[in-house]
Amino acid sequence: MERVPPLAWQPGCVVLLDQTRLPADEVVVRCTTVDALVDAIRRLVVRGAPLLGVAGAYGVALAAAEGGDLRASAERLASARPTAVNLRWGVEGALAAALGSPDDAVGAAVAEADRIAAEDAAASDAMAAYGLDLVPDGARVLTHCNTGSLVSAGGGTAYAVVTAAHRAGRLAMLWVDETRPLLQGARLTAWEARRDGLPFTVLADNAAGSLFANGLVDLVVVGADRVCADGSVANKVGTYPLAVLARAHGVPFVVVAPVSTVDPASLGVDVVIEQRDPAEVTAFGGAYNPAFDVTPARLVTALVTERGVTRPVTGATPAAF
Repeated sequence: MERVPPLAWQPGCVVLLDQTRLPADEVVVRCTTVDALVDAIRRLVVRGAPLLGVAGAYGVALAAAEGGDLRASAERLASARPTAVNLRWGVEGALAAALGSPDDAVGAAVAEADRIAAEDAAASDAMAAYGLDLVPDGARVLTHCNTGSLVSAGGGTAYAVVTAAHRAGRLAMLWVDETRPLLQGARLTAWEARRDGLPFTVLADNAAGSLFANGLVDLVVVGADRVCADGSVANKVGTYPLAVLARAHGVPFVVVAPVSTVDPASLGVDVVIEQRDPAEVTAFGGAYNPAFDVTPARLVTALVTERGVTRPVTGATPAAF
């Protein structure tokens, strides 16, 4: 069965695989306006730092086709989700292209979005190759959230390393955190792992500690929504506790993210953590529902980008890119 891509451009339309409906249904959402795309981004129809950059760039093409204030429309797109820097990065790149070609702003924005998508696919391949060197034979790998082809124009970030390890015969088990409250692990990573034939087991987020305590984790591999100037990493909430567990048990904690995720302008304490709708969490009297947390650089064993592996991770790391 042919795979439905997570994002595709058709003239005047961004076509999205609705990730809120997976794994039960493969349904596409067709966004023909900026309003529709902003709504899809906020509802997590499309998600994942690298793919948000691509979506934002194509969104600028929609804005150019709509007419009106292109800069204002671009800002609405860029601010749809505040934590991941790729979204604003993709929007700003396409906006510059569109403003630089006023006679064909739509075509210029599409061409820039196409370039970003191709660059992201190539970055996935490079990160997989570099990250593979960090995976031992017979590895039992723990991952969090979803970092595969659903978040990228290519094979993904952390998940691309895992699939490379599987193809190389090094993967004994992929431990998949369910990733509450929206279950991006249990719904999306498990769906991808089953489709790709990986050995995997889903676990409740609060069961990770028992895996470490019983010596069942050899490596933690996660993605990132932002790598800050001090080397700290913003990623799906629940990542920081895994880093603490990994450090306590002497297990490498590896972050895999493209250079477009590096933000040299912010420190970990500066990151605006998106607060999601409390209704996403079943609770009485409201809920505390942050979408991300920040892991300090001292807990990160290595950072893998398409340009190689950096370790240790310090405040000097982001500046190197």
